[in-house]
Amino acid sequence: MRVRDWDDIVADVVESGAEPEGWCAVAGDRANGLGEDLYLGHPNSGVFHLKTYAKNPFEVHGVGTQVARRLDDELEPLFPTKTDGSRFAVQSPPEDEDEAEDAAKRLQAVVEAHADAPTTPGDFFDDVMDALDSPAFGPMEFDNYDRPEGLDDLATTFEDAEDVLNTELDEVIEADEVDRGFQ
Repeated sequence: MRVRDWDDIVADVVESGAEPEGWCAVAGDRANGLGEDLYLGHPNSGVFHLKTYAKNPFEVHGVGTQVARRLDDELEPLFPTKTDGSRFAVQSPPEDEDEAEDAAKRLQAVVEAHADAPTTPGDFFDDVMDALDSPAFGPMEFDNYDRPEGLDDLATTFEDAEDVLNTELDEVIEADEVDRGFQ
């Protein structure tokens, strides 16, 4: 298992080339200590585990690793399905002004199309993510104040990675010389 900066793991997700809407996620408070846990999964790209904390309103620090090469039949039930309520997306900023203008035009067309036709929030979200060329989006089980059941199940499944990442994040927090994260 190779532990890396959380930004590198997100870059792997962005650059994976996987079908963007095939991703799913489970996230919530860290079981022991400061910060949050996030598992991202895709059937063809695997499962990634990130542990992060907000040092201040402008800085998020953390670590992560790939814990499985595939989101197989054994792991899939631990993640939410497309019919579950919450959604997430990973976005990359436009590279230049022309790209930003093109994305704005595509987004405007999606908003106008959905305003004129009966639609669901899920369909609207999917179309917005397509218009913005989101590299990863999908259903998410998330709790702002606690840990979703799926998060505990994943932590148990990947217990060794959980222990290593907890140790690594605690070292990052200690090196940052903070007693608590920013909320």
